[in-house]
Amino acid sequence: MAEAIAWPPKWPRVLDARFGAPRPGDYRATPEDFRVEECLGFAPEGQGEHLWVWVEKRDLTTDRAARQLARACGVTPRDLGYAGMKDRKAVTRQWFSVHLPGREAPEDLDARLADTPLTLLEITRHPRKLKRGVHGANRFRLRLTGEALADPSLEARWDWLCRHGVANYFGPQRFGPDGRNLHRAASLLARGWRKRDDRDGMLLSSARSFLFNELLAGRIAEGCWDAPLPGEVVVLDGSSSQFVAESVDASLSERAERLDLHPSGLLWGQGDSLAQGEARVREQALAEAHPELCAGLERAGVRTARRPLRVRLGAARLERGEDELWLSFTLPRGAFATAVLRELIDHPSLSYQPPRQGPERGAADASTSAVQ
Repeated sequence: MAEAIAWPPKWPRVLDARFGAPRPGDYRATPEDFRVEECLGFAPEGQGEHLWVWVEKRDLTTDRAARQLARACGVTPRDLGYAGMKDRKAVTRQWFSVHLPGREAPEDLDARLADTPLTLLEITRHPRKLKRGVHGANRFRLRLTGEALADPSLEARWDWLCRHGVANYFGPQRFGPDGRNLHRAASLLARGWRKRDDRDGMLLSSARSFLFNELLAGRIAEGCWDAPLPGEVVVLDGSSSQFVAESVDASLSERAERLDLHPSGLLWGQGDSLAQGEARVREQALAEAHPELCAGLERAGVRTARRPLRVRLGAARLERGEDELWLSFTLPRGAFATAVLRELIDHPSLSYQPPRQGPERGAADASTSAVQ
């Protein structure tokens, strides 16, 4: 029997205790209000059997963009590669790779894309296919409007996030409307996960994301989400490097305060956690609270991983206009811009909504946030 999961979850915001709940605000009224640019962290080599294409897309999912680009290049979608899913209702820029060994790009590629929401910006070559998760970060530029702009604490909220970091929650879109992806994941894991039922792994990801958010929410409620605990696995900022902090001394605490390193949480799966002591006890409590989800993920064969509980806002900037406010910042891959916005404004799409009445749809809802 599938685990009964209470929805919506009551995951706390960090800044409510300091500033109170944020005021209502709007964002993404049009795709141009939400701009995302992928930051690879390296440059294509300029030669090789894979065509690398830098494109701008508007109001289009990454999957649909890949299919349209494959059609324009005369290849199948499996010949396409990309580093991460980007938002649909947005103007986003990202790289795609197209496997064209011994072939040049179509001379009329621009014309073939003319009737699509894709704009070709640059073409180059690279020896390898672009794989998921190889990019380093995403750069955001977001327009905010509404009552929240009159909140005298808005700039103070933003400044606090810039100085202390953002709780690295998975956003509501990871769980689908009304938490539908999560409930489907619980049912699938209870009867035994099969790839044919979850080809892109979205349901597995939804379950792991829920467990991570549960762990992070507990740490926030206890005021220890941004500081290492004894036995904590800490992650170096901007890196995948990690180590176990068997004890927490003044030096380690000072490094955490300046955002040089972050506490981490477990992404559940097979394999032992490296956490020790108090940090390990909290992870074990998570398994006791959600035994079916944890056991189902282990049976599915997914391997354990770590995710920072906190992320730094890079190159952060706030610009005020007459009736608008623009935020610019960079987040590491896998982090959600909605986690930043949730601390600044109140908007229905930033909360975890209760289920609606009516029949459940059959298909899982894909995440559309720029989180990869």
